[in-house]
Amino acid sequence: MNALSRREEDTLMKATKAHALKECDPLVKQFAECATGRTVSVAWACKSKYKEVQDCISQFTGPENMKVVREEYLRLRDQPKQNTPAAVQSS
Repeated sequence: MNALSRREEDTLMKATKAHALKECDPLVKQFAECATGRTVSVAWACKSKYKEVQDCISQFTGPENMKVVREEYLRLRDQPKQNTPAAVQSS
């Protein structure tokens, strides 16, 4: 079966977003530092930092990367269960 359930799709997206935030952490911290102590002015004062964060995150969560993530998930999900501990021990 080459389709993902809604739950699988949501789980993959959450995991991919978490990975993106981890990879983009330095940029997120820079944006947070810029936004600290600001209210309305954050919209224009930190606009470039926000754009950098969004660009970084979209590298990991964009359509082309999500296609790769889905394909890898499907490949791993659909491969035979040959590498289970019981199969390894009986060899």
